[in-house]
Amino acid sequence: MLCLNNIAKKYKDKIALEHVSLELDNGIYGLLGPNGAGKSTLMNIITGNIKPSDGQVLWDGHDIKILGSKYRSIIGYAPQQQGLYDTFTGKRFLSYMATLKGIPKKDVSREIDRVLEYVNMTEAADRAIGTYSGGMKQRILIAQAVLGNPKLIVLDEPTVGLDPKERVRIRERISELAGDKVILVSTHVVSDIEPIAGEVILIKSGSIIDKDTVGNLCSKYGNVNGLEELYMTIFGEAKPDA
Repeated sequence: MLCLNNIAKKYKDKIALEHVSLELDNGIYGLLGPNGAGKSTLMNIITGNIKPSDGQVLWDGHDIKILGSKYRSIIGYAPQQQGLYDTFTGKRFLSYMATLKGIPKKDVSREIDRVLEYVNMTEAADRAIGTYSGGMKQRILIAQAVLGNPKLIVLDEPTVGLDPKERVRIRERISELAGDKVILVSTHVVSDIEPIAGEVILIKSGSIIDKDTVGNLCSKYGNVNGLEELYMTIFGEAKPDA
Protein backbone atom coordinates (compact mmCIF):
# COMPACT_ATOMS: atom_id res chain seq x y z
CA MET A 1 0.00 0.00 0.00
CA LEU A 2 1.11 3.54 -0.81
CA CYS A 3 0.26 6.17 1.82
CA LEU A 4 0.74 9.91 1.60
CA ASN A 5 0.52 11.63 4.96
CA ASN A 6 -0.13 15.37 4.90
CA ILE A 7 2.17 16.07 1.95
CA ALA A 8 3.01 19.69 1.21
CA LYS A 9 5.33 21.25 -1.35
CA LYS A 10 6.30 24.90 -1.58
CA TYR A 11 8.45 26.67 -4.16
CA LYS A 12 9.47 29.97 -2.60
CA ASP A 13 6.14 31.80 -2.28
CA LYS A 14 4.12 29.30 -4.35
CA ILE A 15 2.23 26.40 -2.76
CA ALA A 16 2.22 23.47 -5.19
CA LEU A 17 0.66 20.93 -2.81
CA GLU A 18 -1.07 21.43 0.50
CA HIS A 19 -2.22 18.82 3.06
CA VAL A 20 -2.40 15.93 0.59
CA SER A 21 -3.24 12.61 2.23
CA LEU A 22 -4.05 9.47 0.26
CA GLU A 23 -4.12 5.71 0.70
CA LEU A 24 -3.72 3.68 -2.49
CA ASP A 25 -4.06 -0.09 -2.39
CA ASN A 26 -3.68 -2.42 -5.36
CA GLY A 27 -5.64 -1.17 -8.36
CA ILE A 28 -5.77 1.58 -10.97
CA TYR A 29 -6.28 5.21 -9.97
CA GLY A 30 -6.89 8.07 -12.36
CA LEU A 31 -5.47 11.46 -11.40
CA LEU A 32 -7.44 14.33 -12.90
CA GLY A 33 -7.12 18.07 -12.57
CA PRO A 34 -6.52 21.22 -14.62
CA ASN A 35 -3.07 22.40 -15.62
CA GLY A 36 -1.18 23.71 -12.61
CA ALA A 37 -3.26 21.68 -10.14
CA GLY A 38 -0.20 19.87 -8.77
CA LYS A 39 -0.44 16.54 -10.60
CA SER A 40 3.17 16.40 -11.79
CA THR A 41 4.49 17.59 -8.43
CA LEU A 42 2.51 14.88 -6.69
CA MET A 43 3.80 12.17 -9.02
CA ASN A 44 7.39 13.35 -8.65
CA ILE A 45 7.08 13.21 -4.87
CA ILE A 46 5.61 9.70 -5.05
CA THR A 47 8.47 8.52 -7.25
CA GLY A 48 11.08 10.18 -5.05
CA ASN A 49 12.29 12.55 -7.75
CA ILE A 50 11.60 15.55 -5.53
CA LYS A 51 11.25 15.85 -1.77
CA PRO A 52 8.15 17.23 -0.08
CA SER A 53 8.43 20.33 2.07
CA ASP A 54 6.43 18.50 4.71
CA GLY A 55 4.74 15.13 5.24
CA GLN A 56 5.65 11.53 4.56
CA VAL A 57 5.34 9.02 1.74
CA LEU A 58 5.05 5.46 3.05
CA TRP A 59 5.26 2.17 1.21
CA ASP A 60 3.81 -0.74 3.21
CA GLY A 61 4.19 1.39 6.33
CA HIS A 62 7.84 2.34 5.75
CA ASP A 63 9.09 5.85 4.96
CA ILE A 64 10.46 5.87 1.40
CA LYS A 65 13.40 8.02 2.56
CA ILE A 66 14.53 5.11 4.71
CA LEU A 67 13.72 2.46 2.10
CA GLY A 68 15.94 4.27 -0.42
CA SER A 69 17.06 2.01 -3.28
CA LYS A 70 14.71 -0.75 -2.15
CA TYR A 71 11.77 1.57 -2.84
CA ARG A 72 13.17 2.68 -6.20
CA SER A 73 13.48 -0.96 -7.25
CA ILE A 74 9.72 -1.49 -7.03
CA ILE A 75 8.74 1.67 -8.99
CA GLY A 76 8.00 2.00 -12.67
CA TYR A 77 7.66 5.59 -13.88
CA ALA A 78 6.86 6.93 -17.33
CA PRO A 79 7.19 10.74 -17.36
CA GLN A 80 5.41 12.91 -19.88
CA GLN A 81 8.67 14.52 -20.98
CA GLN A 82 10.47 12.39 -23.52
CA GLY A 83 14.07 12.76 -22.33
CA LEU A 84 15.54 9.84 -24.27
CA TYR A 85 18.91 8.93 -25.76
CA ASP A 86 18.35 9.42 -29.48
CA THR A 87 21.45 7.45 -30.50
CA PHE A 88 20.38 4.39 -28.49
CA THR A 89 18.27 1.73 -30.11
CA GLY A 90 15.07 0.89 -28.29
CA LYS A 91 16.57 -2.40 -27.12
CA ARG A 92 19.77 -0.77 -25.88
CA PHE A 93 17.77 1.83 -23.95
CA LEU A 94 15.71 -0.89 -22.27
CA SER A 95 18.88 -2.83 -21.45
CA TYR A 96 20.33 0.29 -19.84
CA MET A 97 17.16 0.82 -17.81
CA ALA A 98 17.14 -2.84 -16.78
CA THR A 99 20.66 -2.38 -15.39
CA LEU A 100 19.60 0.71 -13.44
CA LYS A 101 16.67 -1.24 -12.01
CA GLY A 102 18.93 -4.07 -10.89
CA ILE A 103 17.25 -6.74 -12.98
CA PRO A 104 19.43 -9.91 -12.95
CA LYS A 105 21.46 -10.32 -16.17
CA LYS A 106 19.99 -13.75 -16.83
CA ASP A 107 16.50 -12.21 -16.96
CA VAL A 108 17.22 -9.06 -18.97
CA SER A 109 16.79 -10.41 -22.51
CA ARG A 110 13.53 -12.17 -21.72
CA GLU A 111 12.20 -9.15 -19.84
CA ILE A 112 13.06 -6.77 -22.69
CA ASP A 113 11.28 -9.02 -25.19
CA ARG A 114 8.25 -9.08 -22.89
CA VAL A 115 7.90 -5.31 -22.56
CA LEU A 116 8.57 -4.68 -26.25
CA GLU A 117 5.68 -6.99 -27.09
CA TYR A 118 3.61 -5.29 -24.39
CA VAL A 119 3.82 -1.92 -26.20
CA ASN A 120 3.88 -3.34 -29.75
CA MET A 121 7.46 -2.21 -30.41
CA THR A 122 9.23 -5.50 -31.20
CA GLU A 123 9.79 -4.67 -34.87
CA ALA A 124 11.31 -1.26 -34.04
CA ALA A 125 13.56 -2.51 -31.23
CA ASP A 126 16.79 -2.25 -33.22
CA ARG A 127 16.12 1.21 -34.62
CA ALA A 128 17.65 4.36 -33.13
CA ILE A 129 15.26 6.18 -30.83
CA GLY A 130 15.99 9.38 -32.76
CA THR A 131 14.08 7.89 -35.71
CA TYR A 132 10.99 7.17 -33.61
CA SER A 133 7.79 9.17 -33.86
CA GLY A 134 6.45 10.89 -30.76
CA GLY A 135 4.01 8.05 -30.19
CA MET A 136 6.76 5.43 -30.47
CA LYS A 137 8.86 7.31 -27.93
CA GLN A 138 5.86 7.34 -25.62
CA ARG A 139 5.51 3.59 -25.99
CA ILE A 140 9.18 2.94 -25.23
CA LEU A 141 8.82 5.04 -22.08
CA ILE A 142 5.89 2.89 -21.02
CA ALA A 143 7.96 -0.21 -21.80
CA GLN A 144 10.74 0.86 -19.45
CA ALA A 145 8.19 1.69 -16.76
CA VAL A 146 6.94 -1.91 -16.65
CA LEU A 147 10.40 -3.50 -16.79
CA GLY A 148 11.03 -5.80 -13.85
CA ASN A 149 7.38 -6.23 -12.82
CA PRO A 150 7.26 -3.19 -10.48
CA LYS A 151 4.71 -3.06 -7.65
CA LEU A 152 4.08 0.67 -8.08
CA ILE A 153 3.57 2.14 -11.56
CA VAL A 154 3.18 5.88 -12.17
CA LEU A 155 2.22 6.99 -15.68
CA ASP A 156 2.08 10.66 -16.67
CA GLU A 157 -0.03 11.13 -19.81
CA PRO A 158 0.78 7.62 -21.13
CA THR A 159 -1.35 7.86 -24.29
CA VAL A 160 -0.19 11.27 -25.53
CA GLY A 161 0.86 11.03 -29.17
CA LEU A 162 -0.63 7.58 -29.73
CA ASP A 163 -3.10 6.85 -32.49
CA PRO A 164 -6.57 5.64 -31.41
CA LYS A 165 -5.72 1.96 -31.96
CA GLU A 166 -2.57 2.13 -29.83
CA ARG A 167 -4.41 4.11 -27.15
CA VAL A 168 -6.90 1.28 -26.80
CA ARG A 169 -4.12 -1.31 -26.75
CA ILE A 170 -2.17 0.50 -24.02
CA ARG A 171 -5.35 1.06 -22.00
CA GLU A 172 -6.13 -2.66 -22.14
CA ARG A 173 -2.58 -3.60 -21.15
CA ILE A 174 -2.62 -1.22 -18.19
CA SER A 175 -5.88 -2.82 -17.08
CA GLU A 176 -4.27 -6.27 -17.21
CA LEU A 177 -1.56 -5.19 -14.74
CA ALA A 178 -3.92 -4.10 -11.99
CA GLY A 179 -4.26 -7.24 -9.90
CA ASP A 180 -1.26 -6.94 -7.59
CA LYS A 181 0.01 -3.42 -8.27
CA VAL A 182 -0.71 0.18 -7.40
CA ILE A 183 -1.10 2.05 -10.69
CA LEU A 184 -1.51 5.83 -10.82
CA VAL A 185 -2.35 7.36 -14.20
CA SER A 186 -2.50 11.08 -14.90
CA THR A 187 -4.14 11.87 -18.21
CA HIS A 188 -5.93 14.54 -20.21
CA VAL A 189 -7.71 11.84 -22.22
CA VAL A 190 -10.45 11.01 -19.75
CA SER A 191 -11.96 8.36 -22.02
CA ASP A 192 -8.76 6.34 -21.56
CA ILE A 193 -9.05 6.19 -17.78
CA GLU A 194 -12.83 6.02 -17.32
CA PRO A 195 -13.23 2.31 -18.27
CA ILE A 196 -10.27 1.03 -16.22
CA ALA A 197 -9.89 3.16 -13.09
CA GLY A 198 -11.13 1.66 -9.85
CA GLU A 199 -11.15 5.15 -8.40
CA VAL A 200 -10.49 8.67 -9.64
CA ILE A 201 -8.56 11.27 -7.64
CA LEU A 202 -9.57 14.88 -8.27
CA ILE A 203 -6.97 17.56 -7.57
CA LYS A 204 -7.32 21.33 -7.74
CA SER A 205 -5.01 24.13 -6.62
CA GLY A 206 -2.68 21.70 -4.86
CA SER A 207 -5.38 19.96 -2.80
CA ILE A 208 -7.24 16.69 -3.22
CA ILE A 209 -10.92 17.58 -3.49
CA ASP A 210 -12.32 14.05 -3.88
CA LYS A 211 -11.48 10.38 -4.44
CA ASP A 212 -14.08 7.79 -5.39
CA THR A 213 -15.34 5.51 -8.13
CA VAL A 214 -16.45 7.11 -11.38
CA GLY A 215 -20.06 6.13 -10.70
CA ASN A 216 -20.09 7.57 -7.19
CA LEU A 217 -18.45 10.81 -8.31
CA CYS A 218 -20.92 11.25 -11.16
CA SER A 219 -23.81 10.77 -8.74
CA LYS A 220 -22.30 13.05 -6.12
CA TYR A 221 -21.86 15.99 -8.48
CA GLY A 222 -25.37 16.23 -9.89
CA ASN A 223 -25.80 12.87 -11.64
CA VAL A 224 -23.55 13.93 -14.49
CA ASN A 225 -23.15 11.69 -17.51
CA GLY A 226 -19.61 10.34 -17.42
CA LEU A 227 -16.14 11.54 -16.54
CA GLU A 228 -15.91 14.16 -19.27
CA GLU A 229 -19.00 15.95 -18.00
CA LEU A 230 -17.85 15.49 -14.40
CA TYR A 231 -14.57 17.21 -15.23
CA MET A 232 -16.38 20.16 -16.80
CA THR A 233 -18.76 20.40 -13.84
CA ILE A 234 -15.99 20.46 -11.21
CA PHE A 235 -13.23 22.37 -12.97
CA GLY A 236 -15.29 24.60 -15.22
CA GLU A 237 -13.74 23.56 -18.48
CA ALA A 238 -14.16 20.80 -21.02
CA LYS A 239 -11.45 18.21 -21.35
CA PRO A 240 -10.26 17.26 -24.83
CA ASP A 241 -10.87 13.64 -25.74
CA ALA A 242 -7.80 13.22 -27.94
